[in-house]
Amino acid sequence: MSSRALRAAAVVGVATLTLLASTAPVRAGGHPPAGDRPPANGHDEQITFQEWSRYPDWRAGTHRGTHAVPGRQAGLTIGRPAGTTEFTDEHTGTTRTWEYATWTSPRTTIGFDATELVASWNADTPAGTWLQVELQGTYTTGDHTPWYVMARWAAGDQDLKRATLDDQGDPWSSVWTDTLAIDDATAGVLLRSYQLRLTLYRAPGQTASPRVRMLGAMSSHVPDRFTVTPSRGGIAWGTELPVPARSQMIHRGSYPEWGGGGQVWCSPTSTTMVLEYYGRLPSAADMSWISPDHPDPQVVHAARMTWDNEYDGAGNWPFNTAYAATFTGIDARVTRLHSLDEAERFIRAGIPVITSQSFLDTELDGSNYGTSGHLFVIVGFTANGDVIVNDPASASDAEVRNVYRQDQFEQVWLRTKRHRADGTVAGGSGGIAYLIKPADRPWPVVPGSTNW
Repeated sequence: MSSRALRAAAVVGVATLTLLASTAPVRAGGHPPAGDRPPANGHDEQITFQEWSRYPDWRAGTHRGTHAVPGRQAGLTIGRPAGTTEFTDEHTGTTRTWEYATWTSPRTTIGFDATELVASWNADTPAGTWLQVELQGTYTTGDHTPWYVMARWAAGDQDLKRATLDDQGDPWSSVWTDTLAIDDATAGVLLRSYQLRLTLYRAPGQTASPRVRMLGAMSSHVPDRFTVTPSRGGIAWGTELPVPARSQMIHRGSYPEWGGGGQVWCSPTSTTMVLEYYGRLPSAADMSWISPDHPDPQVVHAARMTWDNEYDGAGNWPFNTAYAATFTGIDARVTRLHSLDEAERFIRAGIPVITSQSFLDTELDGSNYGTSGHLFVIVGFTANGDVIVNDPASASDAEVRNVYRQDQFEQVWLRTKRHRADGTVAGGSGGIAYLIKPADRPWPVVPGSTNW
């Protein structure tokens, strides 16, 4: 079974959990009986993040109407459009004519045989513009996947209902919301390379165009495992970052058109906490549609601006990092980390880490709930190495700060297989993380890592 990642919905209470597909993991966990447990796996996963963000990157590849922009904020935009096309937004039924231009990356060798790919991007889309991200993989057989649509995206929602595309697949792979996954890794047909394709759209005759600053993909092959070898730690013990605390639960029942708050807003709430830590907030004008007496309106705004109208939720991973990158001076991406030791290096560098995990209420002491998929923010480590998190599945902002045992946290975050309360097997995120930082702050150096 692959470690396909289900979008985190922060559904608290195992009885309410659902699967996207029978082999896709939900995020409620549990260990098998002791006699049936496989031996603990080491950190033998393979992960890489490859990106296009510099001027020479954008000049490479195949251009049809696109233009590489030089300078400190290098990027890709529309030069002379390749033509016009009609597009019907299936979520509104509206058909409009758009000018468009495309850029296709060079075929990129992953460096190992992968089972999953997740694309992410940083872009500006002024009113009257949007973009589409596609991905085509090359199998170890030499055959290609179809050109899979990974996203139809705009920062706002006035021109396009932001969405992914269901029901994409071939005999070897499928797209699950934002993740291209091999259906059965044991069959031996894996992903060896890939290309990304951007299509940029703007209203006819309009000069304002999308501008993409970064396009990249995380490729990974994480082995099936119920447990992982614990990290050594000690890198950032005793360090806690002053990340604001925000609860998703105080919004329960509000704005039903965006999911009704509460259990389904863990991802935008976590993203908001990190953005606030960096001093980034939506403007009063951006939030003018929200009731003036509603608490933490910035969380409501984030839920709307990360909403995936096909998935029908705010837990789309790259939609959250793309939203973060709409704020001036922010870089953001989706990847996996190998261990808590890597997460400690980010904390030491002043960068909080948003993680995706699933667990039973018995697997994470002090959580008092179980979940099939939940996001929260690592904000630091205690003096003895336990993990300090801002957990948005808390009753109030004042209760968001929580401390979880290091050994328990690492298992529920990094494993790819787990047991539900009824003993059946499901999957885990395998170390999924959102990395969000100021553009002028370097990524921490970890010898041997290429996953950010």
